[in-house]
Amino acid sequence: MLSEKVIHHCKQQGWWFDEVTQEYTDALQQIGVDPESDFAKFYLHAEDGPTFMGRDHLQLYQICWFVLNSNSYTMSIQGIHDRLKLPEDYIPLDSFEGEYGYFYNRNTGQVLGLGLGEEWQRFMDGILQPQWPDFNTFMEWFWELEDKKSGERKEI
Repeated sequence: MLSEKVIHHCKQQGWWFDEVTQEYTDALQQIGVDPESDFAKFYLHAEDGPTFMGRDHLQLYQICWFVLNSNSYTMSIQGIHDRLKLPEDYIPLDSFEGEYGYFYNRNTGQVLGLGLGEEWQRFMDGILQPQWPDFNTFMEWFWELEDKKSGERKEI
Protein backbone atom coordinates (compact mmCIF):
# COMPACT_ATOMS: atom_id res chain seq x y z
CA MET A 1 0.00 0.00 0.00
CA LEU A 2 1.31 3.43 -0.90
CA SER A 3 1.86 5.36 2.33
CA GLU A 4 0.37 8.70 3.24
CA LYS A 5 3.97 9.99 3.52
CA VAL A 6 4.58 9.36 -0.18
CA ILE A 7 1.17 10.68 -1.25
CA HIS A 8 1.50 13.76 0.97
CA HIS A 9 4.98 14.47 -0.40
CA CYS A 10 3.67 14.30 -3.96
CA LYS A 11 0.71 16.53 -3.13
CA GLN A 12 2.99 19.10 -1.47
CA GLN A 13 5.07 19.22 -4.65
CA GLY A 14 1.99 19.52 -6.88
CA TRP A 15 2.72 16.10 -8.41
CA TRP A 16 -0.40 14.17 -7.32
CA PHE A 17 -3.39 13.90 -9.65
CA ASP A 18 -6.62 12.23 -8.57
CA GLU A 19 -7.76 11.36 -12.08
CA VAL A 20 -6.31 8.28 -13.71
CA THR A 21 -5.94 8.29 -17.49
CA GLN A 22 -6.64 5.23 -19.58
CA GLU A 23 -3.39 5.86 -21.44
CA TYR A 24 -1.36 5.47 -18.26
CA THR A 25 -3.35 2.40 -17.22
CA ASP A 26 -2.65 0.88 -20.64
CA ALA A 27 1.06 1.78 -20.40
CA LEU A 28 1.43 -0.15 -17.14
CA GLN A 29 -0.50 -3.07 -18.56
CA GLN A 30 1.80 -3.07 -21.60
CA ILE A 31 4.83 -3.68 -19.37
CA GLY A 32 3.09 -6.26 -17.18
CA VAL A 33 2.57 -4.31 -13.96
CA ASP A 34 -0.18 -5.38 -11.56
CA PRO A 35 -2.78 -2.57 -11.65
CA GLU A 36 -3.45 -3.07 -7.91
CA SER A 37 0.21 -2.66 -6.85
CA ASP A 38 1.57 0.35 -4.98
CA PHE A 39 3.87 0.80 -8.01
CA ALA A 40 0.80 1.22 -10.25
CA LYS A 41 -0.95 3.52 -7.81
CA PHE A 42 2.11 5.74 -7.69
CA TYR A 43 2.65 5.93 -11.45
CA LEU A 44 -1.03 6.41 -12.21
CA HIS A 45 -1.29 9.43 -9.90
CA ALA A 46 2.15 11.06 -9.58
CA GLU A 47 3.90 13.06 -12.25
CA ASP A 48 6.58 15.73 -12.38
CA GLY A 49 7.47 15.50 -16.03
CA PRO A 50 9.46 12.56 -17.39
CA THR A 51 11.50 12.04 -14.20
CA PHE A 52 11.40 12.51 -10.44
CA MET A 53 14.37 13.91 -8.54
CA GLY A 54 15.34 12.39 -5.23
CA ARG A 55 18.17 12.05 -2.76
CA ASP A 56 21.68 12.76 -3.97
CA HIS A 57 20.32 14.02 -7.31
CA LEU A 58 19.02 10.57 -8.25
CA GLN A 59 16.45 10.51 -11.04
CA LEU A 60 13.67 7.99 -11.52
CA TYR A 61 11.61 7.62 -14.65
CA GLN A 62 7.93 8.46 -14.71
CA ILE A 63 7.43 5.00 -16.20
CA CYS A 64 4.08 5.68 -17.87
CA TRP A 65 5.42 8.81 -19.55
CA PHE A 66 8.40 6.89 -20.94
CA VAL A 67 6.29 3.96 -22.17
CA LEU A 68 3.95 6.34 -24.01
CA ASN A 69 6.42 8.90 -25.31
CA SER A 70 9.52 6.89 -26.09
CA ASN A 71 10.13 3.46 -27.49
CA SER A 72 13.40 3.56 -25.59
CA TYR A 73 11.79 2.34 -22.35
CA THR A 74 10.58 -0.97 -23.75
CA MET A 75 13.92 -1.29 -25.55
CA SER A 76 15.61 -0.52 -22.22
CA ILE A 77 13.75 -3.39 -20.55
CA GLN A 78 14.91 -5.77 -23.26
CA GLY A 79 18.45 -4.40 -23.20
CA ILE A 80 18.69 -4.75 -19.42
CA HIS A 81 17.57 -8.35 -19.62
CA ASP A 82 19.95 -9.12 -22.48
CA ARG A 83 23.04 -7.30 -21.14
CA LEU A 84 22.68 -7.84 -17.41
CA LYS A 85 20.95 -11.20 -17.59
CA LEU A 86 18.43 -10.00 -15.01
CA PRO A 87 15.31 -12.11 -14.51
CA GLU A 88 12.37 -10.98 -16.66
CA ASP A 89 10.51 -9.85 -13.53
CA TYR A 90 12.80 -6.82 -13.14
CA ILE A 91 12.15 -3.54 -14.93
CA PRO A 92 14.39 -0.46 -14.77
CA LEU A 93 13.34 2.56 -12.72
CA ASP A 94 16.10 4.75 -14.13
CA SER A 95 18.66 5.04 -16.91
CA PHE A 96 21.36 2.91 -15.20
CA GLU A 97 23.63 5.93 -15.46
CA GLY A 98 27.11 5.37 -14.11
CA GLU A 99 26.54 1.61 -14.36
CA TYR A 100 24.25 1.67 -11.33
CA GLY A 101 20.47 1.58 -11.25
CA TYR A 102 17.26 0.59 -9.54
CA PHE A 103 14.96 -2.19 -10.64
CA TYR A 104 11.40 -3.06 -9.70
CA ASN A 105 10.37 -6.72 -9.49
CA ARG A 106 6.92 -6.96 -11.09
CA ASN A 107 6.11 -10.21 -9.25
CA THR A 108 7.31 -9.53 -5.72
CA GLY A 109 7.10 -5.71 -5.58
CA GLN A 110 10.66 -5.53 -4.24
CA VAL A 111 13.20 -2.97 -5.42
CA LEU A 112 16.82 -3.76 -6.16
CA GLY A 113 19.72 -1.31 -6.32
CA LEU A 114 22.38 -2.84 -8.54
CA GLY A 115 25.75 -1.91 -9.94
CA LEU A 116 28.07 -3.70 -12.31
CA GLY A 117 31.02 -5.76 -11.18
CA GLU A 118 31.11 -7.52 -7.83
CA GLU A 119 27.62 -6.37 -6.84
CA TRP A 120 26.10 -7.77 -10.04
CA GLN A 121 27.97 -11.05 -9.50
CA ARG A 122 26.69 -11.29 -5.93
CA PHE A 123 23.13 -10.79 -7.22
CA MET A 124 23.58 -13.43 -9.93
CA ASP A 125 24.97 -15.84 -7.30
CA GLY A 126 21.87 -15.27 -5.14
CA ILE A 127 23.83 -13.55 -2.38
CA LEU A 128 22.63 -9.97 -2.94
CA GLN A 129 18.88 -9.63 -2.43
CA PRO A 130 16.64 -6.62 -3.16
CA GLN A 131 17.28 -3.95 -0.56
CA TRP A 132 13.69 -2.70 -0.32
CA PRO A 133 10.81 -5.08 0.46
CA ASP A 134 8.32 -2.99 -1.52
CA PHE A 135 8.04 0.01 -3.80
CA ASN A 136 6.62 2.26 -1.08
CA THR A 137 9.60 1.67 1.22
CA PHE A 138 11.90 2.46 -1.69
CA MET A 139 10.07 5.74 -2.45
CA GLU A 140 10.24 6.78 1.21
CA TRP A 141 13.99 6.16 1.05
CA PHE A 142 14.30 7.92 -2.34
CA TRP A 143 12.68 11.09 -0.98
CA GLU A 144 14.19 10.71 2.50
CA LEU A 145 10.74 10.36 4.08
CA GLU A 146 11.59 7.27 6.11
CA ASP A 147 11.33 7.31 9.88
CA LYS A 148 14.89 8.00 11.03
CA LYS A 149 14.22 6.33 14.40
CA SER A 150 12.98 3.05 12.98
CA GLY A 151 16.02 2.48 10.80
CA GLU A 152 13.92 1.85 7.68
CA ARG A 153 16.67 3.15 5.43
CA LYS A 154 18.52 0.43 3.61
CA GLU A 155 22.18 0.89 2.89
CA ILE A 156 23.25 -0.25 -0.55
